[in-house]
Amino acid sequence: MLTFIGLGLYDERSVPVEGREALADADRAFAEFYTSHLVGATVEELEAYHDIDIEVRDRAGVEQDPGPILDAAEDEHVVFLTAGDTMISTTHVDLRLRAEDRGIETRLIHGVTAQSAASGLTGLQNYRFGKAVTLPFPYVHGGDPVPKSVVDSLEANRDLGLHTLVYLDIKVDWEGRRGVEVDGDQYMTADYAAELFAEHWDADALGVAVCRAGSPDPVVAADRLSALAERDFGAPLHMLVIPGEVHHVEADALSALGGAPEELFDDEN
Repeated sequence: MLTFIGLGLYDERSVPVEGREALADADRAFAEFYTSHLVGATVEELEAYHDIDIEVRDRAGVEQDPGPILDAAEDEHVVFLTAGDTMISTTHVDLRLRAEDRGIETRLIHGVTAQSAASGLTGLQNYRFGKAVTLPFPYVHGGDPVPKSVVDSLEANRDLGLHTLVYLDIKVDWEGRRGVEVDGDQYMTADYAAELFAEHWDADALGVAVCRAGSPDPVVAADRLSALAERDFGAPLHMLVIPGEVHHVEADALSALGGAPEELFDDEN
């Protein structure tokens, strides 16, 4: 059996009770942390808290060589761990389909998602979000600092009055790139993302930085992108929201929870 467990957003305690029980019953545990990380806990802390050894697989070890995971799941109870919710990435869907093709029973235990947390922390209504995008580090793709595909999706959402959640890039084993370094990995910051959008899209547009969702000290800050670019939001993980049409209740929430200047909403609507 192969059970996919979403670990939640922050540390070893963020996993739902059902997931913790499945970990306690598991014979083996695998994990991937290249799509997202738990920045509040190391692998060693996860192992100690849940009393199980965890084999961390890199991208190739999940996507190109999933054999060891699937072989183990044919005869044992295996869990596969990811930050946030499980099945958010196509990588996880592909692994599940491979298991089903081999006749391996699969089960999903969901964790809190970054998208639902961003909605809850900001007061922006979940049903008013459109297509989410990921903003990559410019050095990754070698094209425009803000890829056209990102701008096209953002503007299509805004044309419909919808908000855009911007996931910010994570790079493992980085070398001297712009961002926050944690244990050798690089996390794009909300201020840097705001700077890219301000310089290569619209400096006066309303943006909302959402930082450390799920942690004891989350931060929400709403302002013009040019203003957000001047701030320091501290440790990762960060996200950025570009609102579309803002309902008056959402405007009240962004003012109260994110310190948004009230005059911004007259500019946006």
